Amino acid sequence: MTDGGRLTLADAVAIDVHTHVEMSEAGGDSLPDELRDAAIQHFRGESARPTAVELARYYRERRMMAVVFTVDSESFTGQARVPNEEIAEAARANADVLIPFASIDPHKGRRGVDEARRLIAEHGVRGFKFHPNVQGFFPNDRMAYPFYEVIQEAGLPALFHTGHSGIGSGLPGGGGVRLKYSNPMHVDDVAVDFPELKIVLAHPSFPWQDEAISVALHKPQVYIDLSGWSPKYFPPQLVQYANTLLKDKVLFGTDYPAITPDRWLSDFDRLAIKPDVRPLILKRNAARLLGLSA
Repeated sequence: MTDGGRLTLADAVAIDVHTHVEMSEAGGDSLPDELRDAAIQHFRGESARPTAVELARYYRERRMMAVVFTVDSESFTGQARVPNEEIAEAARANADVLIPFASIDPHKGRRGVDEARRLIAEHGVRGFKFHPNVQGFFPNDRMAYPFYEVIQEAGLPALFHTGHSGIGSGLPGGGGVRLKYSNPMHVDDVAVDFPELKIVLAHPSFPWQDEAISVALHKPQVYIDLSGWSPKYFPPQLVQYANTLLKDKVLFGTDYPAITPDRWLSDFDRLAIKPDVRPLILKRNAARLLGLSA
């Protein structure tokens, strides 16, 4: 830590590439109560609803850096998102720990594309989060391609939720959330059509884990983050490839507040990961992907 108590990359013990800003400082909530409560029950977690400023304090206490974002699902839920500008402002004030990503519902079309350009140019966002399940789109839908063009042009990563969704889990009809959108093979098309776009497949991609591994093996710009699951539940093939062919492309992530970094790291300590691979997963791969330097 510096004399001012601010975290440096060299001193950071880890970079969590997947954390959620659930509440606006003005009191707005990113999800309707019904969908959030279903997710909390699915993860057997606590009803934490952090703001970006609260995330900064939380991660600085743990000597970690964190990628922070909300999910803009306004067209599906009707719920107003946490403003991307608010998250970027909090990250600017806490630049030692927070790395701001933006989220824009692809259904917003040209208006959303213009917002993406503005967020990059004026607010310094460092990447974009997409959640096909709650945004209701296939990643390879040409509707979203203008967004990818902007992100690729800026040299930033695009992070896609993949696999099962805790949001809506257990509700009648899954709360209207359709799982079909989150098969990572739909992202494979994006990787082909945007070969310079850095892509992160978020989460162990149950029930499509083998598909996610295949895409990451085949496409050099595709990474996998390990958020949303306790490491003790990781599929064995994911652990195998994280230790070998994908050791430079696997990233620490929690999905906080769904899973705390304390719980995740405790279970990761007991996972059969090679000693030389652990620092790659916890920090080095993310630092390289995000273009961070000491």
